[in-house]
Amino acid sequence: MIPWETVDRARAPDGAELVLSRRGEEWSVRAAGRVLMTSRTHGSEEALAAAALARVRAPRNVLVGGLGLGFTLRAALDRLPPGARVVVAELVPALVRWNRGPVAHLAGRPLDDARVHVAEGDVLEHLTAGRGAWDAILLDVDNGPSALAHPANDRLYGEAGVRACRDALRAGGALAVWSAGQDPRYVARLGRAGVAAEAIAAPARGDAGGVRHVVIVGVRGPAAGALGRRRGTV
Repeated sequence: MIPWETVDRARAPDGAELVLSRRGEEWSVRAAGRVLMTSRTHGSEEALAAAALARVRAPRNVLVGGLGLGFTLRAALDRLPPGARVVVAELVPALVRWNRGPVAHLAGRPLDDARVHVAEGDVLEHLTAGRGAWDAILLDVDNGPSALAHPANDRLYGEAGVRACRDALRAGGALAVWSAGQDPRYVARLGRAGVAAEAIAAPARGDAGGVRHVVIVGVRGPAAGALGRRRGTV
């Protein structure tokens, strides 16, 4: 078996060491020996963008929270018109640097797209910048609303964070959140805030078998009642 090769190391703002590694054509990012993301399993990241943008009429302004290896961003760009604007908020500068360098090819160099603006910092800053600013918000931060590796991220998924997401969306805009598993409490929290949501099972590798993650997607405003709270698949 081909051994893993360390390509680079970096510190996240919270002090955790991130390690970028490759094994042949497979790439991964680890923290404290735990795999955070890998180029082998990105089907659910792509489903995140697909689920949100399929629910929005004529989307043009999209906020992506969490760059990862670029697969969510690529899926969004492939579904948006030439005049769209996508802001990617990424807290870890090394991930931006790696996406411009050694892993840029994995998702087809999405950061080179003229529609993309990278903002290094907390996605909450963009959620509170203006009411109704976004047609779609795509969040892939931590392991989802409940399985948090960093407790501070609860402010994004708690009651105040849900209200910030709702207020940042235009009427009929969509919020999609990546989650490691089902989270009915978060779905209910969205509903109480006026965002009718559903949990969608999404294969990690983009096929019918193997590990499945969850995309929680909801719509704000007059279109919200059309979704209900059913479960489905992508």
